[in-house]
Amino acid sequence: MTKVYCYSKCTTCKKALKWLDEHAIKYEPVDIKGDHPDENTLRELHKKSRLPLKKFFNTSGQLYREMELSKKLPDMSEDEMFRLLASDGMLVKRPLLINGDTVLLGFKEAEWSEAGL
Repeated sequence: MTKVYCYSKCTTCKKALKWLDEHAIKYEPVDIKGDHPDENTLRELHKKSRLPLKKFFNTSGQLYREMELSKKLPDMSEDEMFRLLASDGMLVKRPLLINGDTVLLGFKEAEWSEAGL
């Protein structure tokens, strides 16, 4: 089953869930704020995604800006980044879709269509 970490007030998440519904793709929504992925899960998802770890950060989020992470991330180790991401779901890019070995960050309709969910 497809799992989608999302935030109910996020318009991009709403668009992504609507797209899944329109394509009759069953999914389990998970509130990224209340039930965010832990460090081990994030490590596993990062490996499967083959994306740079920095892509996992919600760079447009209020918390990201408040913490001035754009200045701090370049000097952080991967372990520090994983711990930080695991500390608060609002730091994680959303929606975060997981389907087997497929991991998608953010919602880009073409990318989701190509994933063959």
